[in-house]
Amino acid sequence: MQKFSAKTVYRFAVHNSIYIFLFLMLVVIVIMDPSFLSLTTLGIIMGQSASKLIFALGVAGLIIMGGVDLSVGRQVGLAAVLSASLLQAPDYFNVIFPGLNLPLLVPVALAMTVTALISFVQGIMVSKIKVPPFISSLGTSLIVYGVCCIYYDKFAGSAPIGGLREDFTAVSQQGFTVLGLKISYLFIIAMFCAFLVWVIWNKTTLGKNMFAIGGNVNSAKVSGVNVSKNMLIMYILAGLLYGLGGAFEGARTGSASNVLGQSYELDAMAACVVGGVSMKGGVGTIAGVIIGVIILQVINYGLVFVRVSADVQYIAKGAIILLAVMADAKKRSMID
Repeated sequence: MQKFSAKTVYRFAVHNSIYIFLFLMLVVIVIMDPSFLSLTTLGIIMGQSASKLIFALGVAGLIIMGGVDLSVGRQVGLAAVLSASLLQAPDYFNVIFPGLNLPLLVPVALAMTVTALISFVQGIMVSKIKVPPFISSLGTSLIVYGVCCIYYDKFAGSAPIGGLREDFTAVSQQGFTVLGLKISYLFIIAMFCAFLVWVIWNKTTLGKNMFAIGGNVNSAKVSGVNVSKNMLIMYILAGLLYGLGGAFEGARTGSASNVLGQSYELDAMAACVVGGVSMKGGVGTIAGVIIGVIILQVINYGLVFVRVSADVQYIAKGAIILLAVMADAKKRSMID
């Protein structure tokens, strides 16, 4: 049995500092408005977390490989704008493409294809040309935002793309109730994506190589791992998840504009780090990503619920990101 000592308390505090901080924030929120603790609130949080979980799964794989992706938010925004513009109700007064009535999956698949191609190019820059992930994703983010703005300005003008088809929005906004808890269809899709990514991470050679590359890229090369090939595949997988999550994020909000997705990359990376994905690479679990996304959404929605100003919300998000990264660095140093 482990002895209770100051050192034990210190190690516990370091390993769980981010959760302690978030728990204290939750306590403050509940004290400010006890009605926050309800099944209705939980159902809303699960619905809001769904699309974010999908693209967080994509960026988590890149972080585990020792990389980073600052283009997540802009790719999500492009996917939302593209799919929303093709899935408007034909009788909407401000429809962009009159007479267009595509099957639901076609625009969603198109959005996923576009973001997968973008991530593929980004993967080539990182794996083949050896451009640092920070620089490649920063440049990609600006280019994607520019393309999205051009498309949006040309076809939508200044008004958000609204009037989305009911079969499109229903996936994100409707669901079923179990014991008083409303579960959206999108949350089920997100959990299915999480299961598929779990299989890839834990039951395939690609997943083992991903962790090996993140742990020590030179050792992975010596072991015969084709680093470039595996990185490209992970970038493509991330792009597919960005497109899927982006399309349904537009459906969840009921409209899309060129500003949708702004700072989503910070939320996604923060959720990953809160969930135990190490920014130094080589460490991470699907369960951790799910927990991280939901915990962060609890705090985000909680701050809105108690009517905390947007300025203070930015401070809280920044503090969470910094604390999570510092805690991760401290834990790694204690292990080393």
